[in-house]
Amino acid sequence: MATSLAAMAARRTANLSRFTTTGSSAGGASSLIPRRGLAGSADHHGPPKVDCWKDPMNPGNWKEEHFVIVSLSGWGLLFYGGYKLFTRGKKDKPETSAEATK
Repeated sequence: MATSLAAMAARRTANLSRFTTTGSSAGGASSLIPRRGLAGSADHHGPPKVDCWKDPMNPGNWKEEHFVIVSLSGWGLLFYGGYKLFTRGKKDKPETSAEATK
């Protein structure tokens, strides 16, 4: 337990010494800005993604959100078409004159 307390105190000292300002206030503020050393968001790997209407026959090149929208729309149309196909012949029974007079 004593070693963990010593390690914790050493970490606190290192953090405090990193944030202390020795120069001007502008130089001290820049030390508080987090550095993003491994953030390579500008590096694209593979072919660039395009909109679904620019290359409609190649879904592998579509943007992810366009692929999701087109896929969900297609599945919705498939289920709706199947529903309409299988429920087309089923109609309500026409009312008879005996039931209409009640």
